[in-house]
Amino acid sequence: METSATAHLYATSHNGQVRRYDINDAVVTNYAVNSSDIEGFYFSPEDDAFSIVSRSSNQIESYTNISELGAGGTKDPELGLIGTSEFESPRDLAVNGQFFVVSDDTDLDGDEATPEGRLFIYVKTETGFVLRNVLITKFKVWGLEFVGSDLYAAVDETNKIAMYRNFIETHTSNRIITADKIVGFQGLIRSHGLDFDKGTMVLSDIGEAESATDGALHIIQDFESKFSNATNGGFIGIDEQLRISGANTQLGNPVNLVYDKAYNVIFVAEALNNGGRILAFNDATSISGNIAPDLKYDLAGASSVFYFTR
Repeated sequence: METSATAHLYATSHNGQVRRYDINDAVVTNYAVNSSDIEGFYFSPEDDAFSIVSRSSNQIESYTNISELGAGGTKDPELGLIGTSEFESPRDLAVNGQFFVVSDDTDLDGDEATPEGRLFIYVKTETGFVLRNVLITKFKVWGLEFVGSDLYAAVDETNKIAMYRNFIETHTSNRIITADKIVGFQGLIRSHGLDFDKGTMVLSDIGEAESATDGALHIIQDFESKFSNATNGGFIGIDEQLRISGANTQLGNPVNLVYDKAYNVIFVAEALNNGGRILAFNDATSISGNIAPDLKYDLAGASSVFYFTR
């Protein structure tokens, strides 16, 4: 494990909370923001600002001068940039340069037999977040993750992940899009969160949405090679993954997660077990089975996590 002088875990909730846990010294900082329901977060050290996806205002909101506020207690960050109110049911945020992509799982036609979702592509400017275009997916979308220029998306209500090559450059107009590749993961029931770092992808499985005990994490090392070798419409076998699941894990609905290679840790936003928790599992690329988390914080309605080190 390679530690860093700065190790900040940010977490959000459906109660409008933004919280920062300092992993090195256990100091907890709360940030008072305008939103009362959040799902999606990004911190930019260059801008010294964090951005949230507000489900209460249906817009992206950016808060500035975070380091100047210090640590501990409750802080009142300054609202900086905002976007126009566009989406209806946002679920995740993926950032690539100045492009901010928000997933939305709204059922557009009201027919559950024909699932669809939307991807809103915003450009961050000096004055706000400008909507560039909106894409309609051919499945109900949840989590998002960029790997280079390719965008990976969780195909909700399945065990699958979809991939769009050269996403930003290829999809520049409003239209319905088809994934370049969709791959299933054996042993996974319902994919939600995903995060990639230095060759390893971690996926979350919420299982049955009503169950607070059947969640799981799937760890896939050498992910790009395994995904490339799988056929479109095929799957990656359970023997090519590590799986963390069982009552000891306290995983029920792990809706979002982040993986850090240097610390070799998975942080999880668990939305249902005990009303909501932030969990952490160390030694992420060498463990599996029914193991207890190495760290846990209660956070009612936990919705997303983001880890920043330097």
